[in-house]
Amino acid sequence: MTDANTMEQHTFKAETRQLLNILVHSLYKDREVFLRELLSNASDALNRLRFEMLTNQNVLDPQAELKIRITADKENRLLTIQDTGIGMTRDEVIENLGTIAQSGARKFLELTKEHKADPGQVIGQFGVGFYSVFMVAEWVRVTSRSHRLDAEAVTWHATGEDRYDVGPAEMTERGTRIEIKLKEDAAEFAEEFRLKNIIHKHSDYIGFPIYLGEETSPVNKQTSLWRTPRNEITEEQYKDFYRQTTLDFEDPLFHTHMVTDAPVQLYALLYVPAKAERGIFSLRKEDGLKLYSRNILIDEYNKDLLPEYLRFVQGVVDSEDLPLNVSRETVQSSGLIPKLKKVLTNQVIKELETLAKKDVEKYNNFWQEFGVYLKQGIAASPAEADTITPLLRFKTNLTPETWSSLEEYTARMQPDQKTIYYIVGEDPKSVLRSPHLEAFHSRGMEVLLLTEPMDSFMLMGLHKFKDYELKNVAGAEPDGADQPKVESEAEKMPEGDFNALVERFKSVLGERVTDVRASHRLVQSVARLVDADANSNPELQRVYKYLGKEFEVPKKVLELNPSHAILKNLLTMDANSELQNAVIEQIYDSALLVEGLHPDPSSMVSRMQQIIEAALSKEK
Repeated sequence: MTDANTMEQHTFKAETRQLLNILVHSLYKDREVFLRELLSNASDALNRLRFEMLTNQNVLDPQAELKIRITADKENRLLTIQDTGIGMTRDEVIENLGTIAQSGARKFLELTKEHKADPGQVIGQFGVGFYSVFMVAEWVRVTSRSHRLDAEAVTWHATGEDRYDVGPAEMTERGTRIEIKLKEDAAEFAEEFRLKNIIHKHSDYIGFPIYLGEETSPVNKQTSLWRTPRNEITEEQYKDFYRQTTLDFEDPLFHTHMVTDAPVQLYALLYVPAKAERGIFSLRKEDGLKLYSRNILIDEYNKDLLPEYLRFVQGVVDSEDLPLNVSRETVQSSGLIPKLKKVLTNQVIKELETLAKKDVEKYNNFWQEFGVYLKQGIAASPAEADTITPLLRFKTNLTPETWSSLEEYTARMQPDQKTIYYIVGEDPKSVLRSPHLEAFHSRGMEVLLLTEPMDSFMLMGLHKFKDYELKNVAGAEPDGADQPKVESEAEKMPEGDFNALVERFKSVLGERVTDVRASHRLVQSVARLVDADANSNPELQRVYKYLGKEFEVPKKVLELNPSHAILKNLLTMDANSELQNAVIEQIYDSALLVEGLHPDPSSMVSRMQQIIEAALSKEK
């Protein structure tokens, strides 16, 4: 009981009031979610106390059973949910119950108002779980006593209006008690059979006993899903558990349930999400797996159980080999984590390989979401390249719309081909127009298209696949003794004329190029840029560019196509004329643009206009 004279009145924040107004005055299809949310909060409080007691036994009621009890008074429409968890102080009550995350409230309000969504279906998605109680409540009273020995009990009371009251209370036991006066149209939630159904549907796997009324046997199973035999779990239960732990309402791509005794004892339930991007209302705010010891949470976000390139994996790991009183530092230095990591990593890789073989479309969806993580893995951990490489997927110049593995690529190689070729570019469309591809196109050779920023980093660690070396087409000749004849002698301009044109290019471009020479590789393009030094590393050049490092791109060699009509026509222009110089500049700038190296593409506009005007005037 509390004295009304000792209660303090507070005002909810504006968005919280808007949220409460929707919850109180709207209609809902599935109001039972309020109980799921309150039981989840009670479980969190019990988990926090259990973790606290691993290192601190100096708490209120240390021998009290960790439990949740629900009592219902059907006649008076009263529902009470009480836990023996960590409890709250006065300040914690105001902080936890008097405010709400602004982004969560705003998004919730937008969804319910603009899209006419059913709030009862999406409560948990927006971090407003406690407030869902006002879907069914005329008023709510929360009484709590902290686990701290010197703390005093406190009570919080609200009716869903603009204000709430806080004051001292009488409560001798540790934990939190929530009393709910149910609305008339919510009287069903005072029926024990209805409460049982809700618990079984939403809260069966809470790891603490939930007692109903005066019963001495728990209503829920309690057994953690990851410790439940796989043949007793339905696919829907796996999905429900994922939704409960992540608040990701899109089904995961797949899951794996592991139970092993050697080389290390563990239970694990791991999920690969459908999307790489984590929603702003996700329960999982960081990368990492939940680490348990015998159902006791040791680490909420353990980042050492999987390599960084698999950090997108969600789930739980539980090991009997971890002592209950272990600290996080002890876990990291115990030697057990590397063993767990090896087992878990092998399992995830195996599952991905199986998915790639059995369901190509699903694996391609996975690759488009998470492929960048695997590429990063090769860049950061070259020693693991052999493990990761079979999972890589690429598009090629011959199959630009479909994904291929390196295994599939090598199976399609030309009989005399000994090299895996790739080209690095800015985007998939422009790279297909690259002059570097022409000699390979003419031989029907397949080239990997690498157009993502992470590709340049990946190539720092990926040099071979099986016995095949990877080479950039910009500096490589196609395999095979007989090179395709790209032009006839009759098509080529006379050597003297070509040499004179080369000297003109050198004069106009100056020190911007190291040399100008004839190309035997070009078929349709007028020119291309190549590295002057065969040992230069164009991938490293791009890495520095993406990192924003100060790095001067080495001056390149400009190769010209002696049989191209543009160069032949260039010879007919007046030597040293303004128009001839403009065309030479444009040929060079176009080559820079194709390479993704042009510092200021817009600077070409005025010159292009000059060339167009000259061409049009000649037509008149």
